[in-house]
Amino acid sequence: MSTVGLIARNDLRRQFVQPLAWGLLALVCALFAWQFLVAVDAFLLAMPKLAALANAPGVTDLVAMPLLRNASAVLLVIVPLLTMQSLVGERRAQTLPLLLAADVGSLRIVLGKFLGAYAVVALVVVLAVAMPLALAAGTDLDLGRLFTAALGMLLFAATLTAIGIACSAWTTHPALAALATLVIGSVLVMLDVGARLRDVDHALINWLAMSNHLEPFLRGVFDTGAVVYFVVVSTLALLLAARRLDTLHTRG
Repeated sequence: MSTVGLIARNDLRRQFVQPLAWGLLALVCALFAWQFLVAVDAFLLAMPKLAALANAPGVTDLVAMPLLRNASAVLLVIVPLLTMQSLVGERRAQTLPLLLAADVGSLRIVLGKFLGAYAVVALVVVLAVAMPLALAAGTDLDLGRLFTAALGMLLFAATLTAIGIACSAWTTHPALAALATLVIGSVLVMLDVGARLRDVDHALINWLAMSNHLEPFLRGVFDTGAVVYFVVVSTLALLLAARRLDTLHTRG
């Protein structure tokens, strides 16, 4: 197994040894289940009225997509908690110098930490997608749109995870890393709120807002520009984390 894979596996194992990951997943599952059941109940109550409409929204529009939009907001809170210990925890435990001295390479360490954290974060997306997917056997569910939305959510989650890894590299305390990740993620999501209130579209600030790149996927549109955005932001965050480790290694 590669060095990146070993670091990722060790980090993933460490996540599930501690109660935080289990507790967060249990709470998230309960929250998603409650939102899902409420949405299904509301859809069943509205079915007689929807049947009279020519182009009425279906279960995908009224159950699946609202659940995934809520899941994106949950990720803003969950990801900082799952990534806050990634690198700052190694520094506090005095194990980061051992990794750096092993000549593994800062970028490989960062990628391993990213993959270890992302495996847990991606599980949150899987839980959110699995609930509406369970309705496919008994209703007309738009599977293409659901899987496109799932891809967008995974890209969104990967970007937040990369930002969390970078914040964990640049801070000296897990709480600071979590707070920095939450603030940066929230700012990127809500960056163009003021611009949209002033009917400003297609400006740089609109392109920088992460929510504008997630929305096409939730509408069932595979947006290559959005994929590029998520990949670029994630790459920059991971490179910043690697740069920070290089600086720490140089300073000793």
